[in-house]
Order: sequence, then structure tokens, then C-alpha cells
Amino acid sequence: MFKTYMTIHKQFFTSAFILKQIATEGSIQIKSNMNGLKPFLKPKYDGRSKKRQWEERRFDKGESIGSDQKKPKINEAQTEPEQPVEKIKRRKFALLMGYSGVNYFGMQRNPLTQTIEEDLFKALHKAGFINDSCYNQVQNMQFQRAARTDKGVSAVRQVVSLKLPENFDIVKVNKELPEQIRVFSYKRVTKGFNSKSQCSGRTYIYMLPTVAFADHNKEVQQEDFRLDEERLNRINELLKHFIGTKNYHNYTSKKKPNDPSAKRYIMSFVCEAPFIRNNVEFAILKVHGQSFMMHQIRKMVGLLLATVRGLATEDILQDSFKFEKINIPRAPGLGLVLEFVHYDRYNNRYGADGMHEKLTWEEVEDEVNNFKEKYIFPTIIEKEVNDKQMVEWINRKLSRHSYEEEEIESDDEVGGADDDEDDVKDNAVNHVDKLNLNKAENTG
Repeated sequence: MFKTYMTIHKQFFTSAFILKQIATEGSIQIKSNMNGLKPFLKPKYDGRSKKRQWEERRFDKGESIGSDQKKPKINEAQTEPEQPVEKIKRRKFALLMGYSGVNYFGMQRNPLTQTIEEDLFKALHKAGFINDSCYNQVQNMQFQRAARTDKGVSAVRQVVSLKLPENFDIVKVNKELPEQIRVFSYKRVTKGFNSKSQCSGRTYIYMLPTVAFADHNKEVQQEDFRLDEERLNRINELLKHFIGTKNYHNYTSKKKPNDPSAKRYIMSFVCEAPFIRNNVEFAILKVHGQSFMMHQIRKMVGLLLATVRGLATEDILQDSFKFEKINIPRAPGLGLVLEFVHYDRYNNRYGADGMHEKLTWEEVEDEVNNFKEKYIFPTIIEKEVNDKQMVEWINRKLSRHSYEEEEIESDDEVGGADDDEDDVKDNAVNHVDKLNLNKAENTG
């Protein structure tokens, strides 16, 4: 009886001791041994030191630390100090670049094909301005292009946005690029800037020999044809049909007539005065629009040529914007060039804030024009003069085109685009409110 009383008394005081230690010292661990229960205290984390400075060291299996044991001392002289990792500061930039799209399968990166972006990423990587992670996954540097050009399409002023180190150097990048691709300039932009979504408009030009405007029932040599003033005025009158907000479902593929995104806003479309190169007369069609769908500009040019040549009536041109399905011819991609990317709203809001510059690029205008005259125009002219690509297309396709049959795209053009098929559900009808720049935007 007395023995039982002493056992209970001992357990009571042991439990009281444990509870007292919990209240004063913190957590406690109970370990079983031959003599019964033995309290093992674990220091309480006071929140002022890192975990590795207060946590008990883990010993090999079978070992434990008692109150009479000490932690082994570590010779600090034998330990190597950790080398601090230098963090490279990256900022959001807009790059202005130009390229001749001949011999390239478009702007956008595509596996196993030669594209403009692939050469750009390789140059940035070799120059040391992007790492392996950014090269393999361009989302890691927030890369975006203003316009996605199709196979063979060139650009005078393409704009891309991405994060780059503050020590970015154009000279080093251009050394790694082929000569038909150049980076002209770069500017610091806001942290949330996106070269595609914040673009307020794009200007394209289409360069072609004027013989493409000749009557279809007259045989004339390319070198002999000259565009008279009367026919030039007729062309510009027809181009007025495209101006404004119209339904362009017939000017792209896989777009239903009632799809709101088929509506696009064209601000201007003109044919400029002709000029002579290599004894052949050329003209430039210039179109300024808010955004363009896949193949839209090339189909606009195709139907214009068919109407001027007398292969299609003006009624077909007017009906092409209605709900009726019409198969519209698509002109070659050779003469199409992205001329300018507009950022009017961005410039008005941030161009004079003291931290950012307007994206107008006047400071490199001479360099851009020299590149255009050296690498873009001569390539188009040479192929038209020597290969007569436009004349061949007119003879083989346009003169036999049916406006009722569905067009079958060739393999090398499927998926391409004159420009991005933008996410424009919000701008399909109301082009003015395409960009919601009234939201607060972080600046970098």
C-alpha cells in the first residue's frame, strides 16, 4: 500500500515538473528508457535567429544529447565562407528592329524552322544578355512582339518588349545577328508594358510592279507598262471602300460572319506615286489600321488588283464586307512590309513623365531608312524583276480565281499571319476603347 502511494506520488511530481517546464521553457520531448519517463527539453525558438542556429543537431541513429553532453565544436577556419550570388537587375525594354523576311518562315519562333525570333534569341544568348532559362522559355523574360509577320514578309520597324539587363549593348547583339536583321534602338518602358496589347495601330506597305494594275485583256511587258494618273485615281477611289470599321470575315480563314473579332478598323489606305527601279515601274500601297487578321492585307491587295484589272466587279468588293461568304484571292507575301508600329496612347501617358521616352524613334530614322534601302527594297525589286513573282501569280492564280470555291491554303502558309490575330474581343466593335490604359500601371 505504501509502495503504491510512493509510485503515484513520484508520477505526480514528475508530471508537475514537466508542466512547469512547458510553461516556462517551451516545447518538450519525452523519451522512453529503462528507468521510466525522462524529460528531454527542446529550446524554444524566440523568432530572432534563423532555424539552423537554434535547432538541435541530428546525430547518427542510436545517439542522443543529454544535459551533460556538449555539441561538438566546429573549426570556423576549416569552413569555406558562402560566396554571395550577384543578382542581375533586369528592366523592361522596348527594342526597335528591322529585318528582311525573305528566306525566313516568318517572325514567330517555330521548332525546326528558320525564323526571325530564333536568330534574335540566339544573338541575345551569345552576347550574354539572356540565360539558358530565358532562351528556352521566352516567357521568363516576358517577351512579346508587336506583330507576327508571315513567311517572306519583312519589317522596317518591328517592336518587341522583354526584360534585359541594365548593361544591354546593341553593338554586341548586332555582331551576333545576320546582316539582314538589325536592332536599331532600345528604350526603357513601364514595368507592365506589352508591345502587342499596348499598340494603338500598325502601318504596312505593299510594294508591287504597276503592271499588276493593267487590264487583264491586254498583253503588256512589265518593263513597258506605266501607271497613268487616271488609273492611279481609280485605285485610290477603290481603296476608300476599306476605310472605317468593316467586317473582314472574308479576308481571313476560319472566321464566321457573326464573330465580333472579324470587325477591324482601317484609318487610311492609299496608293502612292509610282517610281522606277531597274527599268520597272513600282508603286507602294500604304495601309494604317488598328489591327489586322491572318492574311487580311494580302487579301485586300488581291481583291483590289482583281477589281482594277477587270477580273472582279466593284459589287464583289462592296459585298465582301457583308455576311455572304466570298472566296477572296490572296496576293503574294513578298511585297508586304511592316512599316511602323504606333503607340499613341502610351506616348501621351508616359512619354513626358520624366522616366520614359516616347516610342517614336526619330533618333534612328536615317539608320532605319538606310537599312530599308539596302536590304528590304532591293530584295523585293530583284525578285520581281528577275523572277516576276507578281506576274506569275496573276497568270497562274488570279486570272483563274473563283470567288465561290473555298480556298485551299498551301502548306508553307498555313498558320502564318500578316499580323497577330489579336485578342480583340473588346476592340472588335469599339476600336476607341481597345486599350484600357486608365488602370493603374506599375512603372519600372
